[in-house]
Amino acid sequence: MMNLVNIKGNKRYPEIIEPIFTSKAFRFIWIGNSLSTFGTAITNIILPLLVYNLTRSPMEMGVIMTAYMLPEVLILPISGIIVDKFNRAKIMRLADITRFISSMCVMFLGLTNHLSINILIIIMMIMGLMSGVFQPAFSAMRATVFLPTIRNSANALNQITVELLNLLGPSVGGLIVSFMSAPIGFGIDGVTYLISFICLLFLTNEGTVKKQSLQKTSFLKECLSGIYIVQRNTWLWVTIVFFSFVNIAISGVVTVLIPWLIKVHEHLPAYTFGIIMSGSAIGSIGASFIFGMRKKWHFRGLIAYGGVALAGFSLILISFAHYSGLLILLMSLEGAGFMLFGLIWETSLQELVSQDEFGRVASIDMLGSFALLPFGYLLTGWLANSIGGITTIFILSSIVVIATLFIILIPEIRKFD
Repeated sequence: MMNLVNIKGNKRYPEIIEPIFTSKAFRFIWIGNSLSTFGTAITNIILPLLVYNLTRSPMEMGVIMTAYMLPEVLILPISGIIVDKFNRAKIMRLADITRFISSMCVMFLGLTNHLSINILIIIMMIMGLMSGVFQPAFSAMRATVFLPTIRNSANALNQITVELLNLLGPSVGGLIVSFMSAPIGFGIDGVTYLISFICLLFLTNEGTVKKQSLQKTSFLKECLSGIYIVQRNTWLWVTIVFFSFVNIAISGVVTVLIPWLIKVHEHLPAYTFGIIMSGSAIGSIGASFIFGMRKKWHFRGLIAYGGVALAGFSLILISFAHYSGLLILLMSLEGAGFMLFGLIWETSLQELVSQDEFGRVASIDMLGSFALLPFGYLLTGWLANSIGGITTIFILSSIVVIATLFIILIPEIRKFD
């Protein structure tokens, strides 16, 4: 039964929207992040289409994604330290204004026919670097703003809104490519980064980091401190190590091969590509809504990794699918599975890690998730060219399912509650 909370007088609201009425800080971080996610959803669709219009090789898409991921991976060990020492809202504002300028450059160069793969690689490297600074700060800000009384509903509502915009974004991106010009999508993305920057102007106090000990620590110890924190909890370190390797397969399939499957292998139009990719958002929204209806969930370890297994199995079936409706359904299951894991992982981090250490732990988490992705994108492109895209989807997705079933055998993972 839906939980209700009193907000004003006798009026009652579903618990999942409580943070909107009770937290001013939540409203600003929610609006800014949601809109910037909408812009990113548009460019996530436009970018592969732009690359595949220039060259039909999955290898080139792998190179572009490597250019984005490599700077992000390299900056993460340092950005966690920065996030735990300086105002997190100011760090996020710097990243947003830089990404705003970068996106507008892509639009201008694209509209004037001066955009090339080499220029795009440089801009994607800048965007990746800023993402590596922004994401640990944003994760730490969520831990500060999403207080225990609203934590489940805040995380779920944030994800529902993000996924609703992810649902709209691919369709808008497909329409932009079909009826306007792809660079326009980057301009829209830039405007959303500017809006996020403005929202963050109201969160300077929340971004303040608690004063730490004046005892001097070596830079090496600062870099390793996040690892020391993580290794004390089996749930944390096993999950980070697990996704360090499994993300190679997941991201390779979803980022490189699903666009190839739809546009090149099945020869479906751009707007269909957007609709199919929106299926992932549909599943994510459903999973987020269910999760946000309760303050407490039990058997979270099994639910989280069960979601990963469901997503992996859905990707296996995608290698046999040839119809748009079936592709949408399978992408919905993929989105629901990964969202279940993501929400449980996010709330567990907020529960287990102190706020003054959160930036370092978040950077270790992201470093574990992203470190091997550049290699994974290149490996996926190479495998697809060598043994075929469909066979590669099947093999990589099967690895995800098998690895997940083995991880569930670990008692600390299976019994995490």
